[in-house]
Amino acid sequence: MKSQQQGAAAESLACNYLKQRGLVLVERNYRCKMGELDLIMEQDDELVFIEVRMRSNPNYGSAAESVDERKQQRLIRTAHHYLQHHNCHHRPCRFDIIAINGDRETQWLKNAFGL
Repeated sequence: MKSQQQGAAAESLACNYLKQRGLVLVERNYRCKMGELDLIMEQDDELVFIEVRMRSNPNYGSAAESVDERKQQRLIRTAHHYLQHHNCHHRPCRFDIIAINGDRETQWLKNAFGL
């Protein structure tokens, strides 16, 4: 399976996983010049920006560990862009990570990093 297909499959898996836990999908693959947000969902009144990471080989670290500080800063800038352009900068929000490791073990890291 190609990398883009694997990424799309991981995002679908993550989206379904979160929907089963009560989150509502707002937007998928939001792109701007700052970067991309894999999933934007709502939980209660909170907007949740979700980074989906998949790792099939643990030799290079876990899926969650791949969201380093540089990636976090890019996600934060992209989220600011989304909030400004959708006039929802007043809403509470957080950043979560869905980490999918080799055997499709899914780990949900709520509020994984902040502004």
